[in-house]
Amino acid sequence: MNRNVHDIMKQMTLEEKASLCSGLNMWQTKAVERLGIPSIVLTDGPHGLRKQADPADMSSKTVPSTCFPSGAGLASSWDRQLIEEVGQALGEECQAEGVHIILGPAVNIKRSPLCGRNFEYFSEDPYLSSEMGTHHVLGVQGQGVGTSVKHFAANNQETLRNSINAVVDERTLNEIYLRSFEGPIIDAKAWTVMCAYNLVNGDFCSENPYLLTEILKERWNHEGFVMTDWGAINERMKGLKAGLELEMPYAGPERDQMIVDTIRSGELEESVLDDAVERLLKVILHTIDNRKEGFIYDKEAHHELARRAAGECMVLLKNDNALLPLNTKQSIAVIGAFAATPRYQGGGSSHITPTRLDAALDAISALAERGVAYAPGYSLMEDVVDEAMIAEAESIAAQQDVAIIFAGLPDAFESEGLDRTHLNMPASQCALIERVAAVQPNTVVVLSNGSPIAMPWLNKVKAVLEGYLGGQATGSAAADVLYGFVNPSGKLAETFPSSLEQTPSYLNFPGGKNEVFYGEGIFVGYRYYEAKKKNRYFHSAMD
Repeated sequence: MNRNVHDIMKQMTLEEKASLCSGLNMWQTKAVERLGIPSIVLTDGPHGLRKQADPADMSSKTVPSTCFPSGAGLASSWDRQLIEEVGQALGEECQAEGVHIILGPAVNIKRSPLCGRNFEYFSEDPYLSSEMGTHHVLGVQGQGVGTSVKHFAANNQETLRNSINAVVDERTLNEIYLRSFEGPIIDAKAWTVMCAYNLVNGDFCSENPYLLTEILKERWNHEGFVMTDWGAINERMKGLKAGLELEMPYAGPERDQMIVDTIRSGELEESVLDDAVERLLKVILHTIDNRKEGFIYDKEAHHELARRAAGECMVLLKNDNALLPLNTKQSIAVIGAFAATPRYQGGGSSHITPTRLDAALDAISALAERGVAYAPGYSLMEDVVDEAMIAEAESIAAQQDVAIIFAGLPDAFESEGLDRTHLNMPASQCALIERVAAVQPNTVVVLSNGSPIAMPWLNKVKAVLEGYLGGQATGSAAADVLYGFVNPSGKLAETFPSSLEQTPSYLNFPGGKNEVFYGEGIFVGYRYYEAKKKNRYFHSAMD
């Protein structure tokens, strides 16, 4: 359907134009029905579709969708084509669920392993992150569904993410923190960009003219629109002037009226609003033109893609004496609660309801001809060294040819909204690994975690397989790799330090301890540091 945006805008009232600049509710934009401007649906991603059954009803349940490996895992594949295939599948599921824009990919640089949201991000390397993000966008948008590359920009920790000021020199900002956005925006032409909560060099990302206009619109020629992260708004008029088009979610009628009143008072030129509305309309109408009504995707095919992707992303960190691959005739002890109850995705806005979930215990049991002995070894409810559980694990491990321990980081250790305070796994899991390895020389550890961990037990086990957060098929994919049906060809996309002190940002990363703040690249101690601008706390990204 060909519709001329400028012809439509000539018929719009000032109030109607202003209304397009904020959401209808949590997940939808406003419509202007008399002019045929529809409402479109946005929903969380980026490694699966987190869509509520009724976008207008926050109490409605999320619909089941395929949970693919999270960004940290996908990046370990170093496989552009695989990422694009996952993007295509996400686009198909958006079409089936009536979603017009999926919020992702998340391409922020991993500045520190402590960032609680690192499981969503691709890498600490700008080029790799940019390439992964580019092909994610190409895959999704190739299905006629928009993406929203996030979080623009220098959003590298969860601590005080709504108010912290990232102070970054121009070269560092452009060569590291913005570089990961370039490919998805310039090469893949992402339809939308999501601004971050934080400030960069004294200005909120939602009202930062250097980021939103000079970089995004003028240097990179982005033709789509910029939306806020949910609630990432400070001064609405300042944001509109700086290049922010859409405020999400709905925050009340006064937001639209504020735009109208400011224009009528002469404080804001209507041309600024017109530029924003033109960008919004182009994307909104483009998503409607690409809508595939009645589309149905193949759930089983998508699950198999999730399984293949998880297998390709797993990284073999250690394999002494060629313990792996296993032989189906070996007797196996499977140990660890994660084997039966997989940790397969991160917490926060990307947490979805999978269409199905494969447990490693079931997958290994189906392959091991002599059966499997199982012990949970630790509790998922609390980090307490349980002597009875460990003794049970030791007993069955000593009687088998091989022990496979499934361990890693529980949900409580890493999530959107909080940063980690250390690199350690739960003490209960570390104790389990050391005790089992002491009685069973052929011990394999399979890790489920979204970010680097310390491994004090590394020299006591023969093999370590990094599975990251492998999505809904992580259990069957782990079995595929352990038994040699899939070659563990993944490669780390981030550094695993042996201690936190080895990380470049160690002395000036504000995450993990709310009482620690740093300024202008200089360690200033365990106290509040008063920023010079807006009395905001800030940190430096000049590592």
